[in-house]
Amino acid sequence: MDLAKLLKLLYKHRFTLVLIPVITVVITYFLVRNLPDIFMAQAQIATGIVDDTQNVLNSDDHVAQESQINQEFSNLIEMMKLNRMIDQVGYKLILHDLTSPTPFRELSNMIKGLNPEAKKHAIEVFKNKYQKREGLSLWNNDQRGINELLRSMKYDEGSIKMQLTVYRANNSDFINAEYTSESAELSAFVVNTLCKEFIEYYTSLVKENQRKAVNFLEALLREKYQAMNQKIALLRDYKIKYKVLNLYEQSKSLYIVILDFETKRQQTAKDIIAYNGAVQSMDAKFSPKERKYLESTLTRVNQDILVTKQKLSALQIQYIKSNFKDDYKQSVDSLNKILTQQINQLTDKYVYNPLSAKQDIVQQKLQLEVQLDLARNSLKSYEQEIKTLNVIYDKLVPHEAVVQSYERDIDVASREYLEILNKYNQTHMESNYSVKLRQIQEAMPGLPLPSKKMLLVILSGIVSFVFCMVVLFVLFFLDDSITLSKELANKTGLPVLGQVKLISGSKLDLNNIWKNSNVSKESQELKEQLRSIRFEIDRELGDAKVLGITSLKSGEGKTFLAVSLAYAYSMINKKVLLIDGNFGTPSISQTVKSGNFIEDILRSGTEPQFDNENLINVIGNKGEDYSLLELGKEALIQQKVDEFKSRFDLIIIETSSLDSLSKAKEWFIFTDKILGVIEINQSLRESKRVYINYLKSLNNQAIGWVLNKIPQELLPKKKERNRFNKILKIWKK
Repeated sequence: MDLAKLLKLLYKHRFTLVLIPVITVVITYFLVRNLPDIFMAQAQIATGIVDDTQNVLNSDDHVAQESQINQEFSNLIEMMKLNRMIDQVGYKLILHDLTSPTPFRELSNMIKGLNPEAKKHAIEVFKNKYQKREGLSLWNNDQRGINELLRSMKYDEGSIKMQLTVYRANNSDFINAEYTSESAELSAFVVNTLCKEFIEYYTSLVKENQRKAVNFLEALLREKYQAMNQKIALLRDYKIKYKVLNLYEQSKSLYIVILDFETKRQQTAKDIIAYNGAVQSMDAKFSPKERKYLESTLTRVNQDILVTKQKLSALQIQYIKSNFKDDYKQSVDSLNKILTQQINQLTDKYVYNPLSAKQDIVQQKLQLEVQLDLARNSLKSYEQEIKTLNVIYDKLVPHEAVVQSYERDIDVASREYLEILNKYNQTHMESNYSVKLRQIQEAMPGLPLPSKKMLLVILSGIVSFVFCMVVLFVLFFLDDSITLSKELANKTGLPVLGQVKLISGSKLDLNNIWKNSNVSKESQELKEQLRSIRFEIDRELGDAKVLGITSLKSGEGKTFLAVSLAYAYSMINKKVLLIDGNFGTPSISQTVKSGNFIEDILRSGTEPQFDNENLINVIGNKGEDYSLLELGKEALIQQKVDEFKSRFDLIIIETSSLDSLSKAKEWFIFTDKILGVIEINQSLRESKRVYINYLKSLNNQAIGWVLNKIPQELLPKKKERNRFNKILKIWKK
């Protein structure tokens, strides 16, 4: 972005930048000077959301998240701004103004035009809607008309909301409600009424929800209680039906008894093996002869011992089956004593025998045989009892599964019942507790706010000035027109050889400018510009002699430049031939009356008549609709151009503009160099870029541009001219 160009644009519109803000300030002043004073009232509500002093029921350590707290405050604020709340405030305001001798605002013309019956009807409707907390239905014609009464007093929902502000005070527990109006009493009345209506509405809403929750939980609690009792009754009936007392204790004691019998059975099995081995060992120590002697002596005693052992064995079986009752134990002990006496009696009846040393062994053997018989009988009774106990234990397993299922259902039902009971107790307790929402600051009529009239006036001036600046900047940003030589060089890729200022006046005497040294400042500047262009063209031409001058469109000043260059070269004693090749607009031919016409030279073969004493000679055209190659063949035209080269130092040809298509291009065949003339303040659109690309494709024939018709204020100063010359040198390199 060219800052200098922007500053020039701003300087050009300096009066606009001053006048528009001044006019805006004046208009704003007259608009705001009669504005009434503004009064603001503020009320404050404590919510109890983040105030721990009000959290009596919440004894847990739960800490609410900041996002949850912000959401709760947002809900409360939006609830305060509900149309239902604003309508309640509007009803109170309109009822006050309709019934009070000192209304807050002057009654509107609509209300003044009401008859007593209509006024009474409006008051009744407003009171009814206020009591029911309902809004006016705009589908009803009567209520639509009553709503217009509210709008006429600016007590409708939209008007009140425009001046109402509800917000949370920083991160505190309080919500502030502010209202501004032209009356201090009105502002205070609005915020106080809004807070009161909101607290009442919120309290009724919370209490209603709590009541519904208590009723619901009470019904659910009753249902869960009945379900729990049904589960308990099922378990009770099952235990009664199958005579189940305590399965856990029963199974535990039965399992212990089974283990005890199993232990005794194993021990008895070991004893049988031991007793049997001992008896066999003792039998081996006696010969047949000794056994015969012993048995013949003790036959009767042995029979008594056998009978006693049989009785003792039977009694032990009964003792085991009775689960070791004390009565059977006494009988067993008594038989043991009898058996012991019989064995002793057997010992007393021994007769002398050489084998009497083995009496002790015989006695031990008899005792072992008794113990062996007892053990064998006990083993069978143990096994039978264990089998019986296992059968009883197996019968307890299905009962245990069913009882566990019932107990699990009872446990689930009881937990559900207890949870709902806790919720019911908590909700019931909260329903009896007052709502935490309360108004802690009541709004009072106060002093008017500082006047913003001067601020509005100043702000209007600043806004209008900034708006003008933005508009100019946008115009500058969107403007791609050529105003500087650097822009032209950058956008076309061709150097700019010079600039020509915009000449005031309709006629210009070039002969007087060049021949007379005492000319105006404007003419002197033009002369300097043409000298600079002549110098740059000379460096570009070198040995070439034919210079074509064209433009992107007609009317850009190529005729003026061609004639001016002819005069400029004549001042350095060069013979110049000026050819008017613009058949469509023969301005040179019309300005300079010449007897030589290009149509006669090429068609009729007429030789041109040149004034050798004059440094400038002109060949014009008759202005007919021809192109160059329509007048003669290319070889003939080239021959004539070569003849002109031999007689003149420089040939300047003004061609048609490039938008005339081939008329200009036919002349370029016979020119050595081409100079373009372009008018300032035009945009190089796509159609013009096609012509520029064509010039750049002509094998370095295009030597550059001359920027024409530059206003005096856009002409570069001395420093800028030096910079322009540096840019030109860079382009040449």
